[in-house]
Amino acid sequence: MGLLEGKICIVTGGAGSIGLATARLFLAEGARVMLADLVEDTLEAARHGLDPDRTATVVTDVTRGDSVRRCVEATVSRWGKIDVLLSNAGNFGAVAPIESYPEDVFDAVYAVHVKGALLMAKYAVPQMNEGGRHAQVGLMRCLAKELAPRRIRVNTIHPGPVDNSFQAAVEEQVGKIIGRDATRFFNEMIPLGRHGSPDEIARSVLYLASGQSSFTTGAMLMVDGGMGG
Repeated sequence: MGLLEGKICIVTGGAGSIGLATARLFLAEGARVMLADLVEDTLEAARHGLDPDRTATVVTDVTRGDSVRRCVEATVSRWGKIDVLLSNAGNFGAVAPIESYPEDVFDAVYAVHVKGALLMAKYAVPQMNEGGRHAQVGLMRCLAKELAPRRIRVNTIHPGPVDNSFQAAVEEQVGKIIGRDATRFFNEMIPLGRHGSPDEIARSVLYLASGQSSFTTGAMLMVDGGMGG
C-alpha cells in the first residue's frame, strides 16, 4: 500500500516542474490529485500521461477567492473531502535594488505567494478530513497551532535553487547584474555544489504529506543543499 493510498490532494502550481513532479509521486503512492494552475492548455499538457482516473485539472487563480472556492468545490464534488493541500503556486518577481523595485511587481508576487496561500487555506480547511496535511509555502506558523486540535498539520518547505525554468529566469537576471554565470555562482554557494531537481523537492513534500511526518507541524523543512545553513 502506498504512503498516500486513497488520499485526496490538491496541488496548486500543478503545471510547473515541482508541482507536476509532486503530483506524479503522489499518484505513485496511491493518491488522487487535483492539479490547479492558471492556464488550461498547460494544465492539460501536464496531465498528459498521468492516470486519468485519479487525476483532474481545474483552472485556478489563487489570488481570487471565488476561483479558489471553485477549485476546492470541484475537488470535493469529484472525490470527497481533502487530505493534502500543497500550496505551490508561485510567480517570478524581479531582481532589482530595493530603491528601484517596481511596486506592481511586488504586489503581484505578494498576491500569489502570501494571499494565495491564505485563500487556499481559507477555503480548503473547512473541507479537509481530520488528520489532513498542508505543505504550505509561506503560511504562518499560527495556522499550525490553530488546526492542531483537528490533527491537521501545517508545514513549510523551502527549496533552494532548483534546476527548472523558474530558476533559470532568476539566474538570467542575476547574471546580468553580477557579470558572471549565475548558475555557477549559486552552485558555489551551495555546500552540496549543485542545484536540486524537482523530483528531490517532491520527495520532501511527500514526507510532509504522508504519515511519516505524523509528529511534525509548524516546521520549516529546508531543501536547499545546505545553502541556508
